[in-house]
Amino acid sequence: MKNFFQFTARGTSYKQETLAGITTFLSVAYILIVNPLILSQSGMDQGAVFTATALTAIIGSLLIGLLANYPIAIAPSMGLNSFFTFSVCIGMGIAWEVALTGVFIAGIIFMLLSVMKIREKIINAIPEDIKHAIAAGIGFFIAFIGFKNAGIIVGNPDTFVSIGDLTSTGTALAVVGLIITIAMLVRGINGAIFYGMVITTIIGMIIGFIQIPTSIVGSIPSLEPTFGVVFMNLDQIFSPQVLAVIFTFLFVAFFDTAGSLIALTSQAGIMKNNEIPKIGRALLADSAAGAIGAILGTSTPATSVESSSGIAVGGRTGFTSIIIALCFAVALFFSPILSVITTEVTAPALIIVGALMAMDLKNINWNKIEIVIPAFLTIIMMPLTSSVAMGLAFGFILYPLSLIAQKRFKEIHPIMYILGLLFIIYFIFIV
Repeated sequence: MKNFFQFTARGTSYKQETLAGITTFLSVAYILIVNPLILSQSGMDQGAVFTATALTAIIGSLLIGLLANYPIAIAPSMGLNSFFTFSVCIGMGIAWEVALTGVFIAGIIFMLLSVMKIREKIINAIPEDIKHAIAAGIGFFIAFIGFKNAGIIVGNPDTFVSIGDLTSTGTALAVVGLIITIAMLVRGINGAIFYGMVITTIIGMIIGFIQIPTSIVGSIPSLEPTFGVVFMNLDQIFSPQVLAVIFTFLFVAFFDTAGSLIALTSQAGIMKNNEIPKIGRALLADSAAGAIGAILGTSTPATSVESSSGIAVGGRTGFTSIIIALCFAVALFFSPILSVITTEVTAPALIIVGALMAMDLKNINWNKIEIVIPAFLTIIMMPLTSSVAMGLAFGFILYPLSLIAQKRFKEIHPIMYILGLLFIIYFIFIV
């Protein structure tokens, strides 16, 4: 087992990997509650979506752990499930059964692109400075999510965002958890982020903010309402609306996953010489999970940026992903316990991990204006638009334009020209 996952080469252990897996699971477990709530608004059965969400996370995490040896979770994406429900089903009036078929087709196309190594070539063609900007940008993005989930940052019609009520119980709990976790982290305590979440949960129960579960074991809802529905609507995939849905899922999911993989493999020390070993296998795992998830009954899964919390604890191999999958399997039977994992509990972890990922800023060449502008906009547009893909869009368009303005045409990889053009088309016709 140690040889298979390369424990010695990556400087890790069973204890370290297990702790990392549990930490990532706790950070991403909210998806088991939130995903069914969002997709149910499209008309899908909430119980079936819960089971489909867990099974998709189990399969996706196992695949990326065993095929690519990455310490990463794959689970349904918050951005894509919102797009599925509010833009496609409610906004465009497309039945969820048909929309889910579009997700399935997008997953199949992803698999073909992965097998043909087209996705791998695209990711390897991204300039090193932009890759570091992506990693740092995702750090800012998930830190912003943490601040928002904690209530430390709230919406404001005059200033867009402002400081929240730090005296409210939930926000105060998150602040205390943040302070405790930082204190343990700077003292060099291994597993500080995980222990911080546990301590925060206990404090929340003591003060009565987090309700102690009345039961531990729950029944597993049936998959029958959603399982295999995609095969009944294949005749509708060539309609203009559904084709637009397929293209959008392909485009957004591709770059969300690409950005997340770049950031997480950089954080874990897997990316070497601007290339990511076994990236093709990771992309195949991700795309296979997308197709399988649609069959089971959930919107597109993606590489979870919350995996950064487990990597920060010390996750370095696919064994972390195996632990994540096992945790999701256990959660199927112990769903009532998930109620203790609130956003206030996970918020401190996201904020701290965001800070750690922002350390990639030091690797960007800040002395060259042609690098600074696309890198900066890649970073800043992720939290401002709540989209990894949007950050990439600005970087991919402005990077080649900056070098073209300096007449450095040959220094730009041909793929970057294509990506820049595709994002321009995306802005004109889709956004």
